[in-house]
Amino acid sequence: QVQLVESGGGSVQAGGSLRLACTASGRFSSTYCIIWTRQAPGKEREGVARLNGNGITSYADSVKGRFTISKDTFKNTFYLQMDSLKTEDTAMYYCAADCSRLHWTFDVRNLRYWGQGIQVTVSS
Repeated sequence: QVQLVESGGGSVQAGGSLRLACTASGRFSSTYCIIWTRQAPGKEREGVARLNGNGITSYADSVKGRFTISKDTFKNTFYLQMDSLKTEDTAMYYCAADCSRLHWTFDVRNLRYWGQGIQVTVSS
């Protein structure tokens, strides 16, 4: 099995920054993609940033230019740097892995492995 553990969430004022981390363990493969997803109250879960095993990244339009996904291969840790945060970025953030069953870039329902989630709150 694969375990994913998020850290780094919290509260910040609009315009501020946070960095989330997702540490993978178990039978995690370097070929797996990682997708950061989020779910706000009353809304569907959505993908915001994707990092493929070959290093190619993709971003949702809502975060493009503000969020950056990266990885530290030696630590098996993936990061989501979030800058210029907006109140609408408030949500539970989850990292997820293995895009082999996805039909499109952010087909999050078909991600195989999930972390437990971490809260990000942006206040005005």
